[in-house]
Order: sequence, then C-alpha cells, then structure tokens
Amino acid sequence: MKSLSVLIFLGLATVAQAQQRARELGIKMGVLPTGALNAITDVEGVKVGQITLLEGENVRTGVTAILPHSGNIFQQKVPAAIYIGNGFGKLAGYSQVEELGSLETPIVLTNTLSVPVASDALIDWTLGQAGNENVRSVNPVVGETNDGYLNDIRSRYVKKEHVLNALAQAVGGAVQEGNVGAGTGTVSFGWKGGIGTSSRKLPQKLGGYTIGVLVQTNFGGVLKIDGVPVGEELGQYAFKEALDKSSDGSCMMVVATDAPLDARNLKRLAKRVLLGLAQTGGIAANGSGDYVIAFSTANRILHETPQATYGATYLHNDYTSPLFMAAIEATEEAIVNSLMMAKTSSGTQGHKIEELPKDKVLELMERYGRLKK
Repeated sequence: MKSLSVLIFLGLATVAQAQQRARELGIKMGVLPTGALNAITDVEGVKVGQITLLEGENVRTGVTAILPHSGNIFQQKVPAAIYIGNGFGKLAGYSQVEELGSLETPIVLTNTLSVPVASDALIDWTLGQAGNENVRSVNPVVGETNDGYLNDIRSRYVKKEHVLNALAQAVGGAVQEGNVGAGTGTVSFGWKGGIGTSSRKLPQKLGGYTIGVLVQTNFGGVLKIDGVPVGEELGQYAFKEALDKSSDGSCMMVVATDAPLDARNLKRLAKRVLLGLAQTGGIAANGSGDYVIAFSTANRILHETPQATYGATYLHNDYTSPLFMAAIEATEEAIVNSLMMAKTSSGTQGHKIEELPKDKVLELMERYGRLKK
C-alpha cells in the first residue's frame, strides 16, 4: 500500500501543474463574481479530502470526501436536501435526508461498486468520534459514478482505509480537480472527465452569500461551453453513431452554501443545479444517475437537546433567486473545470480516453467571441 500512496500524491501534483482551469484560459461563464478560490471550499468551514488510486493498467479510481464543518457532524447536523435528476444510481442515505432534512455524516463520492465499503467506513468514522459512544444509528451519504471503462471496477480496489484517509486528509483551500479522487476513472462527453469545482459570491445587496459546487462528471450529451457548441464543432457527441452509448454515465453534484436555507429551499436550490448541467449539454440519459446533494452551513441541528423546540433564522423565499442563479453558474463552470483539468488516461483492457483538446476549444471560443482576456 505504501507504493500506491506515492502514486496518489504524484498524480495530484501532475494534474495541478499541467492543466489550467477555464478562467485561467479566458473562459468566464456567467455574470456573478466567484469566491476567492472559485471552489466549494469558499463556503467557510467546508473541507475536501481526496484519495487517488492509480496503479498498473487496471486501477483508475478513488474517493472524494466533503465535510460541511470540522466538528462532530452527527451531533451538529446541517440542513440538507437531495434532488434526483435521474435515478439510475446507487446513492446511499437518500431516504433519511429526504425525511428529516438534515445531513449527519460527511458526503463521500466514489465508484458504483464501492458504495457499500464507503458507507461502512463512514459508519466507523462516525462511531469513533468523541461524543458518539452511544450512537446506534448512522445515515452515511455516499454518491457514485461508474468508472468501469478505465477502471477494473469488479475488483473493488477501494478499501475502508482509503475512505478513512480521505476523511482524515480533508482540508480547506484549493481543491484538486481532474483525474483525482472519485474522478480518476470517469469519462464525460466522450473525453476524460473528473472532479471539478467552482463558486459564486453574491454582492452584499443580494445577501453576500457564497455558493460552492463540486462535481464528479461521468456523463454525456453534446458539450457546450459558455454557449459554444464545442461537441458539435469537434464532431464528438451522443448518438453520432447509431449504437453510440457515450451519453450514459452519471454526474454527482454537491452544493454548499452559507445562506441560511432550510431543507425545503435547499431542495429548490438543488433543482436549479440541473439547469447548470443542462447548460453544458448534459441530457440526463437513461443510464445516467444525476443527483444533487445540497447543504447549508448557516445553522446546526443538535442531535441531543433538552429543549422540545428550537429556533433558527432562515432566508425568506423572495430572496432565494440570486442563490438559484449562482448555483446554475457555479455548476456549469465546475463541470467545465472537470474537463479542463482532466488529462488523457489509459486503463483496463487497453481502453484510452483523450482529454478535451484545449487548443481547439480555445480557437472555437475565440471564433464565437466568448474568449475573455
């Protein structure tokens, strides 16, 4: 396992140095300003940890963990909601979040067949925290996409220790993107997909709130970047060939905000995230599991309290529209960042997926007048 750990960190360094995000290339989507990092971690307290498993020809997978705050999440739950755009997936923990409107564990993203082991690890992690000695029920939330084209998914390389390491390594600050964590073996729009993130910071007149989005892209359609028909122009898109199935896959989308939203308005926010996916040309195909998990860090829901009632301040419905717009913009950019930061990858059975050809994309963006220096 030690040699694998070396490969993990070398992989992260390579992606970070070689690729550039959309804005660094002059592609600026939307009208709202980004947060300082243009990442989900712009929402104060949110942390991300990733473990990348990359070995030989068959191992192309990993784990991405998102923590809403640094405290005991089970004892101090956060308001949350999940919206299902298309349910061809294996998202664990949905029913309790839907019923109670709260999140009591970190969110873990991985591959399809590793959802059980990730859930088991989240349970271990939660039971092992100080203050949880009497806990007898845990609702782990684990999302997935199927990385089986590049990764030998049946061998189930993700182990409990990988998930626990991702949780232990979670930090604020810049988030690694592309071929990392749960995005190591994913494919999107026929090119290499991966992990992507972006954020928006509302002006004070609109509340001053921050929206952060992190995506795990593994889906298809007809790629558009800032309205430019990139997939069509480059001749790579779903159903171009009669038996083409590149539109199938999944996209996991995680939305964090410091706006004081309750579960109902978080569900409304999560719905808008699908509009951001649509703006990139995603079609939520039959075999695509498209899920949005949204949470707010503004309020805590105590697991144990002597009071029968509790009070909290929540945003009025009439003030939610700027947040909806922010979520759409951040999702679109996060998806594009996942493609921009991904690198060409080969994998199991000799399969190979090329990265998005940035030079051709930039030519198109300039021709369509969408490149901003």
